[in-house]
Formats: sequence, structure tokens, C-alpha cells
Amino acid sequence: MCITAIIPAYNEEQTIGNVLDCITKVEEVTQVIVVSDGSTDGTAEVATAYDVELIDLVENVGKGGAMKAGMERCSNDNIIFLDADLIGLTKQHVKDLIMPVINNETDMTIGIFKNGRIVTDLAQKVTPYLSGQRAVKKSLMDKIPSIDITRYGVEVALTKYAEKNSIRTKEVYLEDMTHVTKEEKLGILKGMQARFKMYWDIMKVFNDNDSEEQIK
Repeated sequence: MCITAIIPAYNEEQTIGNVLDCITKVEEVTQVIVVSDGSTDGTAEVATAYDVELIDLVENVGKGGAMKAGMERCSNDNIIFLDADLIGLTKQHVKDLIMPVINNETDMTIGIFKNGRIVTDLAQKVTPYLSGQRAVKKSLMDKIPSIDITRYGVEVALTKYAEKNSIRTKEVYLEDMTHVTKEEKLGILKGMQARFKMYWDIMKVFNDNDSEEQIK
């Protein structure tokens, strides 16, 4: 069985090349889709240097919307989602995430950073449900039709759906991997503003009754 990689990216020209260097060399990954989510830098141009499918959205629709756009192009039964700002991604990390799903040992894996950097390790240890590194059966994703409106709350929506419906999940530790923080990308002030906006999206998924209905 093969798998599709979907990589939502917003202004990630500095790091997306490293992610694509890795994911395009994994034999089980037969389709790679990069969704440039209204990027204003060279993200799309970097992606075109690789054997991938590029979806270049004109406007920023948020992570959930970008993932939804990628799923509409997906041609395999299984999907791996990866953030575009990962540091230290290896083929073994990818295989550790995808093989339990491909082998039907679980319906979804959740990647947890370990021994990367204290700031990112701690964040994922405290809130593993926020991890963007996941392999999942496409049939599960298709049951969440309004995932595009969750924006940065998409991982919470996935986790809540899995819990409510007794979906099999497995946490996978990703040794020596981390990612670039928003404060590092944007500077302290803009980075904190972006982080608070992300947390706002997450809290809306936690608290919104409409969201509760969407993920049942």
C-alpha cells in the first residue's frame, strides 16, 4: 500500500526544501502534495524544484483549509501530514509514522518530538494533540467534512474525532527532530501575535458547539 504526503506551507521558503529532500526519497510515498497557503515568499518556487504536485492558493485559508485542498488531490488510501518548517526530518521518521497505518496496526499516528530542542519537546509533551506530524487513513479524514474551517485548530479536531469515535491512535516519538518556532520566523512581537491567533483557533475548536457537531 502507498501513501500520499500533504505539506501545508505558509511562507516556509527557508525550510520546506529540507522536508522535500527527505519525503521525496521515501519509497512508500508515491504522491507528494505541497499546498502553498497564500505564501508571499518563495515557498511555491522552492516546491517546483521537486517532483511534487503544487497547489498555490491565492489567499491564506488557514492550515485546515490547506489540508482540505491537499486531500482533494489525494490518490492514495493513506495520508501523512507534515509541517513545512521541520528540522531534522529523516526517512526513518517518516517510516515510523506511516508503517503502523499502512500495516493496519492503527488508524492514526501522532508524531511527538523527542531530544530535539527543549522548547519544542516540552510543548509537544504537554499538548501532543497539537502535533502536525500525523499519518492517517483517508477514510477517517473524509468523515470530517468541515475540517477546512478549523484553521489552526485542525489537529485538535482530529484528536477529538478520534476520541469520540474510538479511533485507534498511536503516538510515535520522533528522535532529534524539532521545528522553527513562530517567534524565530517572525520576530518576538509578530511571532507572539501569530501564536495567540493559533491558540484562539484551537480554543474555538475546544469550545465551539458547532465544532462539536462537525466532528461527531
